[in-house]
Amino acid sequence: MKSASVKEIKTELSQRSHQELMELCLRLSRFKKENKELLTYLLFESTDEEEYIHNVKNEINEQFEIINTASYHYIKKSVRKILRTIKKYIRYSKNKETEIELLIHFCKKLKNFNPYLQKSTVLQSILNREIVGVKKKLLGLHEDLQYDYELELQKIQP
Repeated sequence: MKSASVKEIKTELSQRSHQELMELCLRLSRFKKENKELLTYLLFESTDEEEYIHNVKNEINEQFEIINTASYHYIKKSVRKILRTIKKYIRYSKNKETEIELLIHFCKKLKNFNPYLQKSTVLQSILNREIVGVKKKLLGLHEDLQYDYELELQKIQP
């Protein structure tokens, strides 16, 4: 089965009634957890971006607390999982400020993570890669915001 293009879907949705659209959304939410999470964000959390950021930061903190520190292999896998989760939440928001704030928070948590970060080149490279990514994304923001986030980045950098 071939998927329809976005344009085709848009025109078809514009021809549907309000009730049919609601049924389609509810049916879509039953199939994948990500669909349900996106609908939750769009319906309940998109109006208060600050609260959304706060909730995601709390989730990041909780995930860092439950990392298995038995070996660097487990730490690396857990850190990558946390980063995947953050990227998913960033995709939901599509807000550059939210993206930068969440990634800076991740970098701070990773930098202050115990056992010491310097013993693992993989964890160091993850941190460095995210810092470079944040710097690139900063260029698209207003100058005042760039300055504020740049100050936070300087605290993180080695």
